[in-house]
Amino acid sequence: MDLTFTAILLGIVEGLTEFLPVSSTGHLILATVLFGFNADQWATFNIVIQLGAILAVIVQFWRTFWAVGMGLFRLNPVSIRFVRNVLLAFLPSAVLGFALRHQIEALLGQPSVVAWALIAGGIAILAIEKVARPGPLTGVAELPVSQCIGVGLAQCLAMVPGVSRSGATIMGALAMGVERRTAAEFSFFLAVPTMMGATTLELWGARHQLAAGLGPVGWNQIAIGFVVSFVVALVVIKAFMAFVSRSGFAPFAWYRIVVGVAALFLLSRV
Repeated sequence: MDLTFTAILLGIVEGLTEFLPVSSTGHLILATVLFGFNADQWATFNIVIQLGAILAVIVQFWRTFWAVGMGLFRLNPVSIRFVRNVLLAFLPSAVLGFALRHQIEALLGQPSVVAWALIAGGIAILAIEKVARPGPLTGVAELPVSQCIGVGLAQCLAMVPGVSRSGATIMGALAMGVERRTAAEFSFFLAVPTMMGATTLELWGARHQLAAGLGPVGWNQIAIGFVVSFVVALVVIKAFMAFVSRSGFAPFAWYRIVVGVAALFLLSRV
């Protein structure tokens, strides 16, 4: 398959799935295996294009980030609580992710783990949607410390490929009574330090490979994938917020289950 076309395809997959509760990492792993890509050749590419999705969050919510940044200079209590809540939720995965990074890397090479995690996650979403009783609409800065830490602990589940970082954080928030829109926004804001930290750590681990050259998948393909993932993620974020406010998360759960079952079938034939 042409490298440019592959870069566009994987950029679309990343942009479509990064902020939906369906696991972007899981989809990239399955796409690599099922379409016959060389996983090692595309490993750095898959890391860097996540930054395109991060940029989409910053652009979509630039007013919020600007207001928080200006508020910090003025020691505004709301801005301080906003940053505190995001950092508290980020901390558990930062510590655990660094401590277990080698075990996590080993799981990334097991597509069957992705398939089973997609199915289990879909069932969990259906269960949480049925029993959760979301509270009133509030801002991220108004969430109590206990809920922020709880969301951070839930995010640690996403270290298993196929679980979905956004799915774990949103469902964790819903289970603790956070309103749907607030849960989704908190997941987006939490993605910025989490994904930047994970990407930085992975790029540092791949520094020798980067210094030696990327091989057939070069910076041209990375640039294309970055731009595609940014544009697609920007569209997805806007649509996702409107969709979940009306329809909830059950459609994503059924999608996960169908894809997981289909992946198990296809993997058995590869």
